[in-house]
Amino acid sequence: MKSYLYGVYALIIAIVSMFTGEMVTFIMLGFILISLQNIHSTLKKILEVNQKKID
Repeated sequence: MKSYLYGVYALIIAIVSMFTGEMVTFIMLGFILISLQNIHSTLKKILEVNQKKID
């Protein structure tokens, strides 16, 4: 998934949280989104390294 899509998701969540007044939820979901992006990037790097070892 492209990293710019995470920005779009964050924007959508921000708009919804402004209407509902749930700013803490927005902040926590932002942390979760950033963590998932970091995990995804790390797993992709590990996969690339393992594929190079096999070849």
